[in-house]
Amino acid sequence: MTCRADDLICEENNTVQLALKRLPPNEAYDRVFRLRRAFQCSLAHQLLPKDQQTKREEDYEYLSPIIREIEAEAKERGDLDAMVVKKAKKE
Repeated sequence: MTCRADDLICEENNTVQLALKRLPPNEAYDRVFRLRRAFQCSLAHQLLPKDQQTKREEDYEYLSPIIREIEAEAKERGDLDAMVVKKAKKE
């Protein structure tokens, strides 16, 4: 099991930090395992064997949907905070 595309998303962002907190525990564990394994291979200057590398059809987005959801929530929150309520005039 090697890195997935979403493993390469920069964590130095509040939105991504919140998305990482929302990951299911098993997905978070798998992510940490993949990152540590990639780091170990990098330190040893070795490539992962072909049979252990993630194939394109096995790769899927696991973090990006959560990030999009958080961004949509923030946009909605901003829209609601900027809303101006006007009272109807009595005639």
